[in-house]
Amino acid sequence: MKGLKQLFAGVLLATIGYSASAADVNVDAFSKRDSFETIKISPNGEYYAATVPLEDRVALVVMSRTDKKLLGTFQLGRDTAIDSFNWVSPGRLIIGVAQKFGELDEPLPTGDLYGMDADGGKTDLLVGQHVSADLGTRMGKKVESVAAFLVDDLPSDDKNVLVMAMPFGGDPYTRLERMNVYTGQRQIVARVPVRNARFTTDNRGVARFAAGGDTDNVQKMYYRADEKSDWVLLNDEAVTHRREGALGFSADDATAYLQTDQADGPDAVVAYDVATGKRTELLRDKEMDPGQILFKPGTSIPVGVSYIDGKPRMAFFNEASPEARFYRSLQAAFGDNAANVTSSTSDGRINLVEAWGDRNPGDFYLFDTVAKKAEYVISKADWFDPAKMATQRAIALPARDGLVLKGYLTVPNGASGKNMPLIVMPHGGPFNVSDNWGFDTQAQMLAAAGYAVLQVNFRGSDNRGRKFEQIGARQLGLSMQDDVTDATKWAIQQGIADPQRICLFGASYGAFASLMGVAKEPSLYKCAAGYVGAYDLPRWRNEDVEKHGSAATYTTEWIGDDVKTLAANSPTRKASSIKVPVLLVAGREDEIAPVEHTQQMEQALKSAGVAVETHYYSGEGHGFYKPENIKDFNTKLLAFLSRNLGGGVAVSKTPAAAK
Repeated sequence: MKGLKQLFAGVLLATIGYSASAADVNVDAFSKRDSFETIKISPNGEYYAATVPLEDRVALVVMSRTDKKLLGTFQLGRDTAIDSFNWVSPGRLIIGVAQKFGELDEPLPTGDLYGMDADGGKTDLLVGQHVSADLGTRMGKKVESVAAFLVDDLPSDDKNVLVMAMPFGGDPYTRLERMNVYTGQRQIVARVPVRNARFTTDNRGVARFAAGGDTDNVQKMYYRADEKSDWVLLNDEAVTHRREGALGFSADDATAYLQTDQADGPDAVVAYDVATGKRTELLRDKEMDPGQILFKPGTSIPVGVSYIDGKPRMAFFNEASPEARFYRSLQAAFGDNAANVTSSTSDGRINLVEAWGDRNPGDFYLFDTVAKKAEYVISKADWFDPAKMATQRAIALPARDGLVLKGYLTVPNGASGKNMPLIVMPHGGPFNVSDNWGFDTQAQMLAAAGYAVLQVNFRGSDNRGRKFEQIGARQLGLSMQDDVTDATKWAIQQGIADPQRICLFGASYGAFASLMGVAKEPSLYKCAAGYVGAYDLPRWRNEDVEKHGSAATYTTEWIGDDVKTLAANSPTRKASSIKVPVLLVAGREDEIAPVEHTQQMEQALKSAGVAVETHYYSGEGHGFYKPENIKDFNTKLLAFLSRNLGGGVAVSKTPAAAK
């Protein structure tokens, strides 16, 4: 498969080697993007399509599977990306695009859908807010300000797909439409009485479930027996106090599979008999919500789920099924790595499999279910040698109130894991987000510099059930912060951390938690670094409330509305309690945590006499996008941590960005 690797190498920057020495961190290796993001095989197995990061955009490339010849490419302008792409026939793709508007790390979906043949021909904007009047007139398309997303590729129909269209104005309700993949002509096939709906179709391509919510953020899920039946309200969160989502249907469409909240503990997977309405619990883990949904190869039929609290654990609706045996054998073949089927031919024979893990960003293989053979295709980031990377292990610890917290500890390759300098790295969000097992570039870079890295999923984090998330509501700076403190003290008690060499570092909410941590526990940490952070809760609340609608409701419910309490639990108002050096980094175009948050925090620290180092980057938003800026930030972060904890610093084979 050498040709495929050479093709990607020709599109991207040259590969840079990686040195695992704690005193010699090759910052280039940790600042560049993967060779590609996603790769999918076509339904007939003739082509690959893959998203490839370039300097200022993400492109889509299509190549022949046999000779690796480049056939077609798709890319738009600066700061654009491929949000999604799907083979909708053996030779045609539907491409969803995104544009950088300041969101964390990646551009935001625009709701525009393009069509393209495998050879790059017949490329056209089919639907979305950027369909012009002239284009619509020429192609017979409807000119309408909508965001459209693919719902069902209708495998038995090579000319049409189902898309959901979400109007920006006027009629606020989501529509399901049949769209011609060549002309973009659309026909409404279903309406549903709820806003922001997501549809689930059966194996015949008929929309049977629709779930959405209004500005009150209360979810409603509707069901209908067939395309001629009326929608019936199946679940109202305001009444049942749970959310439900449809995962798909059994092969005969007699059973629908639902993921449902529970009053206590993780979500369950339930079999719903569509004829009788009877519900039967199929799967429910003691600790974790379902993670990835596992499908019968070549179909959209769910057959099981994986649970992620370490290396993913698989569970199946029928453990004796051929699909369960297939996935189990696949997992066994890749040892310490996890294995996911990312795409399949329509007959299910050829499967593109990604093997990945805590030390491996991802390798791709073709697995033939008949020949029982796997063939290596390409790696996402082959400049990393898994044998030299740090290990990440799952941990569990008690919070001060007895709540069991879970998280991950990354230890440098070859290190004892005892009495080490420690970076505590709280995740962003903070809600609907969690740290998960897998290759974490930031943690790996810090481990290469000689640090152990602790990541804890404090209360409010995702994947532990509805109750675990809800007990984090309005607890920013309070019990959520105490969980981070308790995890740090646990690492000391376990002998993992040198108590004199511990720093906090996080992004977004993680930056808030880092600054709040050194304010509440001035003797526990030696420094704190905040990246694209929001540090003032009253300002945060006001920014979101001004957006109105669901954003205002969400902020009131989860952040709070008592301004006095919010002020008392903001790092900007507690700067005088901070006694250690601080690093602050922000993007000037940040729309999520506007740069004024960092400027306010900087001024508060300076007024309190706290040593603070600040760096502001033009052209960046809530998470940096340009490799040269990521590299510059990584260099400054390692230097700051080295001054305070004594770890390694950055070296580079290419010049750093000038600031």
